[in-house]
Amino acid sequence: MPLFLLLMPPMLARDFQRDPVSADLLVRVKSLYEEGSWDTIVKLLPASRDYPADMDYYRGMALAGTHRWDEAREAFEAGQNKNRADKRFPLELAGVAFKQGRLFEARSHLRRALNLDPGDSYANDFLATLFLLDQNLEASLKYWNRIGKPFLETVTTPALLVRAAILDRAFAFSPASILRLDDLLTTRSRLNSMEIFPRYRFELVPRPDNKFDLAFRCVERNGLGNSWLEGLLSLFRGIPYQTVHPEFFNLKGSAVNWVSLVRFDAQKRRLHSSLSGPLGADPKWRYRVYVDGRKENWDVSRTSRSPALAAGDIALQSVSGGAEIQSTVNGLWRWKSGLSLTHRKFRRATPEDEIDGSLFTQGFSLKNHLRVDRQLLLVPERRLTVNSFANWELAKILAVPHDAFARVSGGLELQWHPFARGDDYTLMGRFGAGKTLGRAPFDELFNLGQERDTDLYLRGHRGTRAGKKGNSPLGRDYLLWNWEFDRVVYAHSRFDLRLGPVIDTGRVYDRFGNFGSDKWLWDAGIQARVRIQNRLTLILTIGKDLRAGREAFHFNAAR
Repeated sequence: MPLFLLLMPPMLARDFQRDPVSADLLVRVKSLYEEGSWDTIVKLLPASRDYPADMDYYRGMALAGTHRWDEAREAFEAGQNKNRADKRFPLELAGVAFKQGRLFEARSHLRRALNLDPGDSYANDFLATLFLLDQNLEASLKYWNRIGKPFLETVTTPALLVRAAILDRAFAFSPASILRLDDLLTTRSRLNSMEIFPRYRFELVPRPDNKFDLAFRCVERNGLGNSWLEGLLSLFRGIPYQTVHPEFFNLKGSAVNWVSLVRFDAQKRRLHSSLSGPLGADPKWRYRVYVDGRKENWDVSRTSRSPALAAGDIALQSVSGGAEIQSTVNGLWRWKSGLSLTHRKFRRATPEDEIDGSLFTQGFSLKNHLRVDRQLLLVPERRLTVNSFANWELAKILAVPHDAFARVSGGLELQWHPFARGDDYTLMGRFGAGKTLGRAPFDELFNLGQERDTDLYLRGHRGTRAGKKGNSPLGRDYLLWNWEFDRVVYAHSRFDLRLGPVIDTGRVYDRFGNFGSDKWLWDAGIQARVRIQNRLTLILTIGKDLRAGREAFHFNAAR
């Protein structure tokens, strides 16, 4: 008897579907639905769990027509539970959620509907529109492109100093065409390579004729700065660490940039200057020529594992110059390759101090380098991006016959914004690994720590001691993970403050026994970023070496 009672509701539902009276009722309800007689339908179909799925659908539509959203949702959910293969229910549940302001829930229902029918025009259009409301253009295009939208009527740009022909070539799309996600990504990659737009965005504006206008909004770098104050801030942003940055962007509107650095720190002097620009006024291709001179004092007494280097002091002088070509293939791929010539001199390193005979080799070396960047994963609706990179360097020490070395490195970079809109919360991660083949000179070792001339961060390890480099882990091979999470804790029209934790872990190796680390290194800390008018970012990091218990403080200012 209990089993019979348990089976009775579905049996009654099937009888309801076969009942001629019920069939007549369904025909009448459909007729009333076409007439828009919502109140009559609601009276004919009072709340009941025994309706077939079709009756739940029409009841839900009638309740929605009278703005009784909660009851409509219950009716659609009841129908969906009875027929989960019917896409009408998640579509209508999305509409109800949208009316009630629950946009996250609306997107979830629409994704379920698209799992049932990926080509449904209404669902794709609805979901794309919701993402556009969240200013997530990439996600909008992902779904609109499935149905041949959005069609661009015009593309507008503000009055800029960069030449119109160069900017036009940077755009992979054009008016009177469909804006494709691939074209948008390619355009972003080209604009980034030009280095004259520190902040920009694209706004897609609907038109009454079901077409769209696309507006390009940007901040453009020009000359020393767009104002005397901006120029001074840029030039002297490195004064706290005895550095000035003479820079000149977008020379005569050509997207040619001159970037330089002058460091007058007595322990680590440096002069770096580079000139870059588009080849043939085409932003897809860029050239770069540079020169870099250094005069540095190193103290490796804490990081060397060789008794011959116990004294620690090493003086390095080097001058290098080179040229490279960069290509933005599309929004997924880009690469660059170049040649450089370096002359190095180790004034305080003497042969008796050496274990590895090539560690302090002096004279000229010639290097070829290649870097490839590839976007591995883009999930725009989740605001998740994973990029990969790979570097290859092959160098010949000209002073020593048949003496060559190579360095290979690569890794992954992750960025995730957990909320649908804005960048108030950001999670970033980076994994990197590198290996040296052959006997590389001292200044080609991998350097992990808080130091201005490396991007291999261990934020609890100070890169300098008494102003001298060499205080952080050095080696020929490395593994490194970096994680950071920040959130906006204060926002103002002129600046915002971001704060969050950082975690770094890694290890450095040296098979020749001169450097390296015995154990895995673990660092943790907190990082604050102040972004001023989208033009200057001040970064303060306080890290702690969890093994040794030492702290490291680091300040940087970047454009």
